[in-house]
Amino acid sequence: MKAAKLYESLDKEFELHRLQEDEWSLLDLGDYMTESFSQSRMGLVLDNANEIRRVYTAVFPSERVLDKILSSGDREVLLFTHHPMIWDHSTGNFPFKNIPRDYLERLREQAIAHYCIHVPLDRNGPYSTTASFVKAVGIETEREFFDYHGVKVGIIGRTEYKTVSEIAGKIENLVGHRLKVWNYGAPEITNQKVALVAGGGNYPEIAEELGEAGVKTYITGVTMKSQSYEPSLRFHQICQEHKINVIAATHYSTEKFACIAVQRLFEYLGLPSEFIEDEPSFYDYE
Repeated sequence: MKAAKLYESLDKEFELHRLQEDEWSLLDLGDYMTESFSQSRMGLVLDNANEIRRVYTAVFPSERVLDKILSSGDREVLLFTHHPMIWDHSTGNFPFKNIPRDYLERLREQAIAHYCIHVPLDRNGPYSTTASFVKAVGIETEREFFDYHGVKVGIIGRTEYKTVSEIAGKIENLVGHRLKVWNYGAPEITNQKVALVAGGGNYPEIAEELGEAGVKTYITGVTMKSQSYEPSLRFHQICQEHKINVIAATHYSTEKFACIAVQRLFEYLGLPSEFIEDEPSFYDYE
């Protein structure tokens, strides 16, 4: 498939012309990055191929993901990610880092393009991060909540589970690793209502909105308390005040279902695709 045609289809499907993106102020890919991405922070990041024969999807363009594609020997392929930077919370500083320069050169030499959408994939929809996670957990959607860069990214729904430990057990089996549960309220799920925001959902505004709505069980990815990021501390304070239990399942594991779901779109477009598994970071918890 002609690369330009594919990018046009993706831009249209995710309505990039209508949306605003994060600043990604520390993103620096030098002259490898397209002019359009340097301006909008959405869409085509690396314009390295004229034809696209295969698509790989991933949450982050991590070294693990890039090594998998490069070692395959594939050429004229597209890497579709949710983030343009690598997630690394281990330093305790800014959690994102740039794709290393040597990888950028190898991607160019091997005709591997990169397309990335963050806010457009977070916006609730058929392939979105939270909606895909909600579906995987088995929550019945009731309504959207939480405005992020002008779009709704959270979902409040109903669960068949009666207690926090029961739904935590379901999620732990789903993602295949340990969770972090902040027990700030009663062990029962009030009115069987739960709220979910995939990824980095430790915003004070989310906790305030849930407190006003009377939702006492919240599921997200990142819940770490950082002294250098006051909003993360305020988030926990508000959850404690409103007795909201918080279940964390890592940034990666709550967002990967969107990158699996988007394979349906590439199938529709006539392109084979593969989701590349990565490693969750437990630094996301605390």
